[in-house]
Amino acid sequence: MPHIKRIDHIAIVVEDIDQALRFWRDALGLELHHVEDVPDQMSVVAFLPTGESEVELVKPATEDSGVARYLKKHGPGVHHICFEVDDIEDCLQQLMDRGINLINEQPIIGTGGKKIAFIHPESTHGVLIEMYQLTEEEPLIRLERASSLAERVVAGGMIMSAAALAFLRALRNDGGRKKLENGGFLPDEARN
Repeated sequence: MPHIKRIDHIAIVVEDIDQALRFWRDALGLELHHVEDVPDQMSVVAFLPTGESEVELVKPATEDSGVARYLKKHGPGVHHICFEVDDIEDCLQQLMDRGINLINEQPIIGTGGKKIAFIHPESTHGVLIEMYQLTEEEPLIRLERASSLAERVVAGGMIMSAAALAFLRALRNDGGRKKLENGGFLPDEARN
């Protein structure tokens, strides 16, 4: 039988991580450890450790991702439970030998560089189950993904700043009397 070490995490699909944090972090007091971009799963994940496990808030990064399709079909809520195993290849083989329907017959690389595979809910009485095994590459991959997300946030902030500055310059160059969309005019103190 597969040797399950522990429940690693419970993944919860959310529409907005910041809104979800109002409950999980602010109301329950769980600490937000970090947020990670997971490009191969087209999602962004917030990690909130609790004891030896964690809650993962999973938000789709694109409208065509598997997580986005799940969210549209089922709405926000528990997505899957993840178990840590010693040897994922052996675990998957044992499950296949028992006739268990797997989504992944071979492990793929998941968040942080873990080897992961999913068991189909039709074999688990309706619960999506993830199995995972740590790899030596995990710390490096987590750092790379966190850096990538930080770079995108900074770049997005720079774009927004440049757009706001261009907007303000255009208003100033128009004599400050440019009519705004809401029908009002830019106040005198904002023109300088």
